[in-house]
Amino acid sequence: MDKKILIVEDDPNISNIIKMNLALIHYETEQVYDGISALEALEREKFDLVLLDVMIPKLDGYALMEKIRPKGIPVIFLTAKNTVFDKVTGLKLGADDYMVKPFEGIELLARIETVLRRYGKEEAEIIIDDVRVYPNKRIATLKDEPVELTPKEFDLLVVLINNKNLALSREQFLDKVWGIDYYGDTRTVDVHIKSLRKKLGLHDRIKTIFKIGYRLED
Repeated sequence: MDKKILIVEDDPNISNIIKMNLALIHYETEQVYDGISALEALEREKFDLVLLDVMIPKLDGYALMEKIRPKGIPVIFLTAKNTVFDKVTGLKLGADDYMVKPFEGIELLARIETVLRRYGKEEAEIIIDDVRVYPNKRIATLKDEPVELTPKEFDLLVVLINNKNLALSREQFLDKVWGIDYYGDTRTVDVHIKSLRKKLGLHDRIKTIFKIGYRLED
């Protein structure tokens, strides 16, 4: 079942961009534009996570956070307020993360995945055709038979899964899998992608995006 996220953001353009990014990896969303509407939505429906702007009309994000906290729903603050005091205030109120605008869509998706995993809301099993992936156990199977992946191959597979339908550059893969201190050639990404395709039979799923990099598609 898709996770449902409440987007509380008074700028329609920003809200729509967030919604579009979340839709790419099949998060269900509801958009509201002020604190009172957010409170009504939270009383009416169940959400797996709230993306909460601080400076919203009628009931600001900090006041709304006080009402969300007893519900046990994870919250990520989205705000233009970037002082240490503001960040500490948000985290002390119980927010799970705090992102300062503007931010990259890929970073937001990664933060969401991390928070959901922390709350045990991420799926323990991921199915892609005949492939089953168990991120927590670091196990992958093909037609129910274990597939031996190197640590980097498995990490690369997880990055592809976490960014499904998003094209990432070779440099982004290097950063996420090998780390920012890696000084090797970007061709190592190509080698590992080729190996993943062969071992898991995902030639039609892991697409090469011309002049960009790779993308795992539905």
